[in-house]
Amino acid sequence: MTLTLRAMLLGAVSIVASGAAHAQEDGYFKGKVITLAVGGTAGGGIDIGARMVSRFLSAHIAGKPQVNVALMPGAGGVRLLEHLRQVAPKDATYIGAFATGPIIEPLISARKVDYKISDFTAIGALEKDASFCATWHESPIKTIKDAMERESTVAGTGAASSTDIFPLALNATLGTKFRLISGYVGTQETVVAIERGETDGRCGWGWSSLKSAKPDWVRDKKLNFLVQLALEKHPEAMDVPLAIDLIPDQAGKQLMKVLVAPQNITRPYLAPPGVAADRAREMRKAFADTMKDVAYMGEFTKLMGEAPSPTNGEDMQKLLADIDATPAPVIARLKEILKPSGK
Repeated sequence: MTLTLRAMLLGAVSIVASGAAHAQEDGYFKGKVITLAVGGTAGGGIDIGARMVSRFLSAHIAGKPQVNVALMPGAGGVRLLEHLRQVAPKDATYIGAFATGPIIEPLISARKVDYKISDFTAIGALEKDASFCATWHESPIKTIKDAMERESTVAGTGAASSTDIFPLALNATLGTKFRLISGYVGTQETVVAIERGETDGRCGWGWSSLKSAKPDWVRDKKLNFLVQLALEKHPEAMDVPLAIDLIPDQAGKQLMKVLVAPQNITRPYLAPPGVAADRAREMRKAFADTMKDVAYMGEFTKLMGEAPSPTNGEDMQKLLADIDATPAPVIARLKEILKPSGK
């Protein structure tokens, strides 16, 4: 073989090897579009978070695919979950961004729910959070004691949402007199309802969601914070009592614990059931790397007013499995408490 021919062959091998390595480096997602579907309305906390993630996620995925945000509100997020289960591609190119309500929907719903939350592919969650019951500053309901003594109205966004679940659970375990007005499409609609005086306030309002959607309300003390729904007090609300601490009996405390546990995976991101292990692993890593991106962390802190506290996909998957393992007696009581009136 001549030196010239040998050089040509070596060059060809080098080109093929380089192309193969390049293809491997680009990965499965090169040229594809990743959709982050929001189970809520425009301008709400879930939407704001998803649009922030979309600006950074691509840089952490091999092949740098385009990342778009789409809205799919309805039924407190259950509509989007059903879309993930039945329609969305099972290759991690379609991911749902949610509030926490749909996570426990199968445990507590009086209506038929076909999905099992641990069947979905956990990608990760933006933060650990606390939820609150809060009323407008002009409302006569200023404290949780007031809410136990007088009826007050709270806005809800659907049977699966924490906005509907928490007031009913508090009525049953703590003796509050919340009257739920459900059917608002999303966060922005509940905000308008509160401003107009249609309702006194809202329960199941995540601190970070509130600060991102209405930071001026927090800054200008436009709300009365009655009680917080979490396992631990939020550092910025140490003067607001925990519901679990106020509930007098152990059975009530256990029930509330089931409801507030999802606060550890606030703003969860789920892909459909059946995503291949390597696709799930790649997207979980991209999500985790995004959460550690210095630019992302800076934007999150600026927008939310606090540093991010994310949960990775593997830990989130374990928590979903724990939720699905809730004892049957607790589930039975939850369903009874949350049963629609007249049934």
